Amino acid sequence: MKKVTVKCPATVANLVCGFDILGMALKEPFDIMTLKLIDEPRILITNKDDYNLPTEPEKNVAGVVLLSIMEKMNKGIGFEVEIEKHIKPGSGLGSSAASAAGAAVAANFLLDSVFSNDELVQFAMNGEKLASGVKHADNITPCILGGVTLIRSIHPLDIVKLNAPDLFVTVVHPQIEVKTSDARQILRKEVLLKNAIKQWGNIAGLVAGFEKGDTDLIGRSLEDVIIEPVRSILIPGFDVIKSKSKEAGALGGGISGSGPSIFMLSKEAHTASLVETIMKETFSQLGIEYKTYITTIQKSGVELIS
Repeated sequence: MKKVTVKCPATVANLVCGFDILGMALKEPFDIMTLKLIDEPRILITNKDDYNLPTEPEKNVAGVVLLSIMEKMNKGIGFEVEIEKHIKPGSGLGSSAASAAGAAVAANFLLDSVFSNDELVQFAMNGEKLASGVKHADNITPCILGGVTLIRSIHPLDIVKLNAPDLFVTVVHPQIEVKTSDARQILRKEVLLKNAIKQWGNIAGLVAGFEKGDTDLIGRSLEDVIIEPVRSILIPGFDVIKSKSKEAGALGGGISGSGPSIFMLSKEAHTASLVETIMKETFSQLGIEYKTYITTIQKSGVELIS
């Protein structure tokens, strides 16, 4: 196999209380990537979108992932890459993770699946480090494995795939940018013990809720007392959307990744549509352009489509 095309799902990281350790794949939106294996040690990147991302491998998320794979293989191989992004960079929906994970998985297809999923996550985290300055896997892991994932540890890497209930996910992406690096810089370096205890309870409750398929427990556990109170300041309309969505019947939700996208989980399609209306009305009143999605949890990760 010399050429493959893959579909790379958007992801929601943190899942409110699970900062840097929980993530979820979405059916929509998704990126399309095509990789071709070549017999010379170089990487040629072509963007098939209007985001003007760097094409130098050392400055491109997919490029640094492929460079790390080439170094590991040490066989004088290279790649030609076409990237068609539908997940807007800076949206908080795992745009960089889609490129990094897509590059890792597609390259592995071309190399006869010589690497394990854990190794692919390690490769892909190089892309996240380029994008945000920190190696984190809460977008990478669900993008590769699909569904809902828990990263128990990065050193050593320890990934747990959780049960993913059949829930609807409503997402709004206000057309403002919140850089992951900036959103990390404003976080407090220390937290109160009472807040840490509450956060631990919510994380444990959320994991248990996913495993048991207990949607009420999931809803009760979607609470963040450490990160969200700080980051939500960067997102106009956040508090209004969250409170009105829960009043409309949503289980709960919060900031997707570092923002500015907001996600809400619902048991019924009707509720998900009500939430979308709330999101649209809120940002229309604020005079901020936006894009919304009503989708579901993607049970599989990066997929080979040709």
